[in-house]
Amino acid sequence: MSTLEIHQIPTRSDNYVYLLRETSSGNAAVVDPSDAEPVLETLDMFGWNLTHVLATHHHDDHVGGVPEIKEATGCTVVGPKADRDRIPMIDVEVADGDTYRLYEAEAKVWDVPGHTSGHIAYWFAESQALFCGDTLFALGCGRVFEGTFEQMYDSISKFKEVPDETWVYCAHEYTMGNAKFALHVDPDNTELQAYAMQIQHRREAGVSTVPSLMGLERRTNPFLRADDPALASVLGMDGKSPVDVFAEIRTRKDNF
Repeated sequence: MSTLEIHQIPTRSDNYVYLLRETSSGNAAVVDPSDAEPVLETLDMFGWNLTHVLATHHHDDHVGGVPEIKEATGCTVVGPKADRDRIPMIDVEVADGDTYRLYEAEAKVWDVPGHTSGHIAYWFAESQALFCGDTLFALGCGRVFEGTFEQMYDSISKFKEVPDETWVYCAHEYTMGNAKFALHVDPDNTELQAYAMQIQHRREAGVSTVPSLMGLERRTNPFLRADDPALASVLGMDGKSPVDVFAEIRTRKDNF
């Protein structure tokens, strides 16, 4: 049974910050706080006590609010050991294979380099929740800024461990653009076509498209299907390795 109550806070132009209330303790954590003000306002509105920050990577639109939040709450900042020098005010370092307990909620930690060299993800299996920062998006994946295509493919491949019923809490509302590209490279995928229509309706109604379900992503997200011979064939890459197919898809997306 899940012990997390999860609330999404839209920030900036397309960011999502997540408040996690751990129900057995009544305390809360925030994932990737880009800005302090909307987080502190939401905590005040709910009457929640913030005790933790969970950071996935060093970019300002994920940790920009950390100093002010820590000053206001005295919270513990958890972040990637591989990037401790670029995470402000980090208190606890975690790395691949670690387990981090947020009171009764337990997260498995993965190192997922590619977008940045020190990116991590948190998987709360019992709560069916994956907080993956900018590694995986609904119908997309993050740009490869500090790593290699091989690293990024290996990183998103780690998520194959999570069940189809897992909710993917990515950090941006990029889904409309990702859907257009996914249809461009995989035009005959009928489930993708239906998903893209649903996404369009949700955005027209001003509704978030995030989180998405991992099972649906596995069947429709081209980056997660780089090992699918059918998609490789559509791309004219029969017999190529999944890493080569992934690199081709990522390069096409960068120039789409």
